[in-house]
Amino acid sequence: MTIGDPGSRPHPGRWRLVRWAASSATLGFPQAAAPVAFALLAVSLGGAASGGAAMILAMTLAQVAGALPLTRLGRALPMATFLKLLLAVRTAALVAIALGAAFGMSLPWLIALAACAGLVNGAAAGTLRAVLNQFAPVSGMSRALGIAATLNELTFVAAPVVASGLGSISPVFGIVAMAAVGALPALLIPNLGPAAAPEDIPRERTSILSPPILLWLACTMAGGATVAAVEIGAVALALAFGYEPALAILFTVPLCLASVAGGIWVSVRNRRPSRRTVMAQLLVMCAGSGLAAAGLSVAATLAGAVLIGLVLAPLATHYSLILDTLAPPHRRPEVFALMRTANACGVILASALLTAASLPTALLAITGVMVAATVGVGVAGVRGRHASAARVGGSGKSGGT
Repeated sequence: MTIGDPGSRPHPGRWRLVRWAASSATLGFPQAAAPVAFALLAVSLGGAASGGAAMILAMTLAQVAGALPLTRLGRALPMATFLKLLLAVRTAALVAIALGAAFGMSLPWLIALAACAGLVNGAAAGTLRAVLNQFAPVSGMSRALGIAATLNELTFVAAPVVASGLGSISPVFGIVAMAAVGALPALLIPNLGPAAAPEDIPRERTSILSPPILLWLACTMAGGATVAAVEIGAVALALAFGYEPALAILFTVPLCLASVAGGIWVSVRNRRPSRRTVMAQLLVMCAGSGLAAAGLSVAATLAGAVLIGLVLAPLATHYSLILDTLAPPHRRPEVFALMRTANACGVILASALLTAASLPTALLAITGVMVAATVGVGVAGVRGRHASAARVGGSGKSGGT
């Protein structure tokens, strides 16, 4: 039996799902708190907030670089054990940043430590997602992922507030909080028993970069870029409409609240969406991105942010479910690590465009990326229907001869 087949294991207790959901929520806390915590740390060391941005960039690039190689290294280990090792590395790096800042370590060293902390993020996220397949029934997968998406949004709302509050006392406290909360999944993750024996691990090197997988990874990247464009460009949007920078929350908070609502909808519905529903959701995200890029008015831009937020969790859940289906069972952790990496690449793309181009140009370019991904899904769906019709027609002809 394959992973994900409910007949291959006993029905899981709710406590395991609760522990997994809590692990998923706290895993991303360091990344959510890092922009504020690192900026406050850089400023306290006598530099500018740009030093914090450099730490974030190092953390993100290291995540992209380390996701696939580290995930492959852990294939022979129990998933829970491997996740704990990854989190031990991240926690040690964050503690080293706190100690280094307390003793006046120079910024280049702190940037290097931030890269060490980020190196394991992709592999940890991929492994944690693959853990869910080990005990969650297929019938409850959508609900579990919807709950995780909702909690993840709440984490990304709460973490900067915690980092700012503690950082106002001492920037070191914000880093310590990142280390402490980010280590909780190591204590919460359910123990799944020993790994498969080496002879049980499939030896064939089935490609995980098939066209269908690449298509959904591209959608993940486009969606990540679309959300990041609004969140990173929120201050610039506020300034463009003549508001104070602090009123950037006019765009970020509604987006997050809409995303929480979308996650609750997925959890309550607990069904895989149809192809038409997914296509409609992609079109909604394109429309939201287009409204934000148009800059017609505050109300229109706000509506765009809400539209993006409403479909964020449903689409993220669908991407996870469809990649679960497409990935070879023994390489699911790698595919899920690539999914997190694709999202990070979207954030990098949005950051680069917002840095190198004007706000309208950057938002328009990101809208184009989202539209291209949506068109790709539409074309793939049409080809799939034609191929199915051809197979049905061919079988009918052969049956009549």
